[in-house]
Amino acid sequence: MTEQTYDVVVVGSGPGGLAAAIAAKENGAEKVLIIERDIELGGILLQCIHNGFGMEVFKEDLPGPSYAQRFIQQVSELGIDTLLDSMVLEATPQRRLYVTNRKGGISTFDAKALVFAMGCRERTRAQIRVPGTRPAGVYTAGTAQRWVNVEGFMPGKRFVILGSGDIGMIMARRLTLEGAQVERVLEIMPYLSGLSRNYVQCLQDFNIPLHLKHTVKNIIGNKRVEAVEMAAVDDQRRIIPGSEEIIPCDTLLLSVGLIPENELSRQAGVQIDPVTGGPLVDSYFHTNVPGVFAAGNVVHVYDLVDWVTGAGKEAGRGAALYAMGKLPAGSSCITVRAGNNVRYVVPQRIDAQVLEQEPISLQFRVSQPIEAPVWLEAVADGNSITRRSVFYARPGEMLTLPLKPEMADGLRGAKEIYIHVNER
Repeated sequence: MTEQTYDVVVVGSGPGGLAAAIAAKENGAEKVLIIERDIELGGILLQCIHNGFGMEVFKEDLPGPSYAQRFIQQVSELGIDTLLDSMVLEATPQRRLYVTNRKGGISTFDAKALVFAMGCRERTRAQIRVPGTRPAGVYTAGTAQRWVNVEGFMPGKRFVILGSGDIGMIMARRLTLEGAQVERVLEIMPYLSGLSRNYVQCLQDFNIPLHLKHTVKNIIGNKRVEAVEMAAVDDQRRIIPGSEEIIPCDTLLLSVGLIPENELSRQAGVQIDPVTGGPLVDSYFHTNVPGVFAAGNVVHVYDLVDWVTGAGKEAGRGAALYAMGKLPAGSSCITVRAGNNVRYVVPQRIDAQVLEQEPISLQFRVSQPIEAPVWLEAVADGNSITRRSVFYARPGEMLTLPLKPEMADGLRGAKEIYIHVNER
């Protein structure tokens, strides 16, 4: 068994992990390592061959692999070490990692600072309890995306997609371009789960019908999916009798939500937010475990890869400062809480002394859509700290409220800050 020590170790090489490693190196960490379970760097970006990446970071409209390659090149130029085709078996609160691969067997790595950037995984049929037989032809949308875009394999010819998440809508377009027939996209909620731009570009532009407040009641088929039974639901998401309809198809794709990958985080003693499924973090994306940071979709599921990159940069910068003993101590911790019509907020805690030196962005999602102008407002001890207006608020689209250094005085002595979204 080999043992090595690094200033910063990053687990995962998707957009969050790549950005974290680069930022750690650029902010003074001498020895930086990326551990990746796949055979190459890039994470989920490698199968996202559609455009839409990089508009905020590079001011260019890039496909996923091109966006990833910009950062992979920087990793190489900065001399950041990489360990590919390797699985982290265990992570301890003392930041020791036990890693295995075919060439080296089991190795241990000690990190002065550790960044978790494992991303997220898709919910499966078992997790949403879709009834019916168990035939071939039921896949998650991300699995289909990898097969079509990377492996060159078409999983079916006639599709129904359950869920209006971004991956599902993007795959509706992709499969149509490959000659398949996408019969319906069904969404159990009364509103879209993904971005409005994907609804327009992927469904409306290709005349693919979206049915809100509908779900799959039954999967029909023996060896292969032959049809699905769709039904409307009421406001409590209960099947409405008499609304059933049989839709012939050979494949059902599931785009029913993403779950942050935090098994390693839990091993290391990291506190998990029950709403996001990701670590509780501060503005440096520092968790409750000293020296352990989290970056990107492992914290909460972002809308845009550009935002994942931004979070990764902050986590990497924080990790480098911690490794060098320069991270601010955080003496005045303020808990950030979800207020009116807010489902969750990240980060979950901030420090007024940190805010004095640099701005902090709060990102959050609403519980219910408001298709009218709204106020986004931060309130501490009954006093409004800041507010901004946006044209609408939708659960599928993340909102941002920036806190500026001049607002730090208004937060002195505060223990909690509430974020509210109210109709203007």
